[in-house]
Order: sequence, then C-alpha cells, then structure tokens
Amino acid sequence: MSNDNNLQDAKVKIGTKQTLKMVEQDLAIEVYVALDADAKLISRITNLCRKKAVKITEVATMKELGKVCGIDVGAAMVAVVNEDS
Repeated sequence: MSNDNNLQDAKVKIGTKQTLKMVEQDLAIEVYVALDADAKLISRITNLCRKKAVKITEVATMKELGKVCGIDVGAAMVAVVNEDS
C-alpha cells in the first residue's frame, strides 16, 4: 500500500457487512480488499463496486489492511466513505 498507509485519518467502515452496506447505499468512494480474504467475498464486493463505479484497491493481506486502519485484527475489506455521510 503506497501512500494509503494511513486509513486511520479517513472516514472508513471496516468489515464485510459494513463495506457491502456502504457500497449498496452509494456512500463508498473507495473500497480496499485484502487478497487473502474469502474468494466469494472478494468476488461479491468487486462485482458490486464495478457496477456502482467504486474504486477498488487491493491489499496483500487482511493483517496489513487491519494495521493501516488502526485495528489489532485483520480486515477483509474496508470502505472509505464520503465525509458528508
């Protein structure tokens, strides 16, 4: 993750359910997906993001994604949401 290593400063929703909800409600502006997450989950969120024209950024591991979000556990996906929402 190049310059995106501080998602702690962004307004984010962490986790599969929250990420899917934000994308479905057109509130997500970007989604980070851990490549070692469940393939079905990755497929579902990437298809939805393509349909909704939401940028997808891939991260190598769930552990790495959790770390940049400031949590001590891994995260399969994270949605960066509009600051106004």
